[in-house]
Amino acid sequence: MKKLLIFLLLSTSAFAQVNRIEPPNWWVGFKNENLQLLVQHPNIGAATPKISYPGVSIIKVNQAKSPNYLFIDIAIDKSAKPGTFNIVFEPEKGKKIIQSYELKAKSKPSEEFIGFNSSDAIYLITPDRFANGNEANDIMKSMQETTLDRTHDYKRHGGDIQGITNHIDYIKNLGFTAIWPTPVLTNDMKNASYHGYAMTDFYQVDPRFGTLTDYKNLAQKLKQKGMKLIMDQVANHCGSEHWWMKDLPFSDWVNYQELYEKEKKYVTSNHRRTSNQDLYASEKDKKEMADGWFVSSMPDLNQRNPFLAKYIIQNSIWWIETLQLGGIRQDTYPYPDKVFMSNWAGAIMTEYPNFSIVGEEWSTNPLLIGYWQNGASNHDGYVSNLRSTMDFAMQTIIPQAIKEPESWDKGFAKLYDGLANDFHYASPKDLMIFPDNHDMDRIFTQMEENVVNTKMALATYLVLPRIPQVYYGTEILMQNTAKPGDHGLIRTDFPGGWKGDKVNAFTGDGLSADKKDMQNYLTKILNYRKSSKAIHDGKTMHFAPNNGVYTLFRMLNDEIVVLILNKYESTKVDLSIYEELNLKGKKFKNILTGEEFIWDKELNLNQKGAYLFTTKLN
Repeated sequence: MKKLLIFLLLSTSAFAQVNRIEPPNWWVGFKNENLQLLVQHPNIGAATPKISYPGVSIIKVNQAKSPNYLFIDIAIDKSAKPGTFNIVFEPEKGKKIIQSYELKAKSKPSEEFIGFNSSDAIYLITPDRFANGNEANDIMKSMQETTLDRTHDYKRHGGDIQGITNHIDYIKNLGFTAIWPTPVLTNDMKNASYHGYAMTDFYQVDPRFGTLTDYKNLAQKLKQKGMKLIMDQVANHCGSEHWWMKDLPFSDWVNYQELYEKEKKYVTSNHRRTSNQDLYASEKDKKEMADGWFVSSMPDLNQRNPFLAKYIIQNSIWWIETLQLGGIRQDTYPYPDKVFMSNWAGAIMTEYPNFSIVGEEWSTNPLLIGYWQNGASNHDGYVSNLRSTMDFAMQTIIPQAIKEPESWDKGFAKLYDGLANDFHYASPKDLMIFPDNHDMDRIFTQMEENVVNTKMALATYLVLPRIPQVYYGTEILMQNTAKPGDHGLIRTDFPGGWKGDKVNAFTGDGLSADKKDMQNYLTKILNYRKSSKAIHDGKTMHFAPNNGVYTLFRMLNDEIVVLILNKYESTKVDLSIYEELNLKGKKFKNILTGEEFIWDKELNLNQKGAYLFTTKLN
């Protein structure tokens, strides 16, 4: 009887006696019924774990090189019910260690996790620089970087998750349907911790950005507004101050680990991303690309270690379920082991068939970009399982095409030829296009602070058969012209995000006429785009540039959207050029001005710029 009472007590009481158990919880009802728990605690490797819970069983217990880890393979049968159970660790000597673990019910079927697509427009935010919604979390004395200095490009400025949540309506009213914040997980680094890409804990929100509750609240508020949250994840590396760097579980957990542990040295990646596809690449170049550290503060994770591989996959799934995500953006996509990346994306897409992942391949070569997209006919048979890649090729071409003088092979000819490369992609409309991002000069700087040229570029990005992403502040002509290429300045504070700001872009107070005009311009295009089936899914046709004019059509059923880019102050366009489209006599409306006209013989363009017309009159 006494033993039964002890068993019942152990089975029903909540205990938290190990340092770490990750994932910190899981769910019933997954297609993949296997789970691997990482347990970290002094000398836990010598303990024997036991579980007594219906539908849950231990398949295998894996010891690590470090005695302070156990990796427990668990099967969660379809019969398992949501609930909490205890894992009892029996050491060779000493007291038992007890850790409670919860299996939750999934909030919705996996098929109902709908990812982003070409009907979306994504607002990219650097949270530290957007808005400070909670001043109480600005400084955490327990963390290594404790200063707050808005005058310094690389110090923390105090923006947080609550700041984003406070301004969802502003973002929605602009016409965006999804938000992509750069990483908000813990970055307990000594310097430049604001950017988030050197994570020191993959399961914890950085307390200077807020709490897990704040993160969940952001996701829920977006969902209520019909919007999606995209999470920025990093599979390639961690921060050098990550908790496991002081006690790595295996001898191959990070690349060049022996060199690091013995001499505190590392090998830097050669950044030769073409080695992933190059028929002639040496093994040396391939290894230095994939295994080399991105920078000294970012140890390169070895995804060939099967335990680390499972850890990363489970971490991604944990965040999808926890936040009810609408997508993942995966950083530095070509840098990790590419077999692993196929397995990672495949595991997620198998579980969530309607989900979306976009990978960052920073290349202006369409051949390299297309290689990573699922459905590509790759020479080596590589299958990525990745729905979307980032279109740096078109991103680069559009500013060049608009700024350059017209000639046979320059100016709009580059745009015309560049878009022709879409034949190479498995699905052009699933590529992500963008005028700029947190790592490159802002589009207003790229366009040499020419407002008209900037408007032409933005209109083009937003009507292409792509998924558009716009960086916060583009709508108010934010720029980094004083320091081209400077990341700190590129990630400038959004005016109005802090108490006492003299200019408030959220309300319009103090904004110049040009900045208000750009807000209005983007708002009109984005809100039209939001309901435009022709832009989302329509057929695309463009015509070779002629006399400084480039014309692109998006068409679906009765809706036709026309983009005309004009480089000259006053031009007459001969509409007979487009005779094959049978547009004569159709009524069009100017999306930007509301003016209507009948498509006939010619069209007078009385100023330089972008013109957007539609047959959708209301």
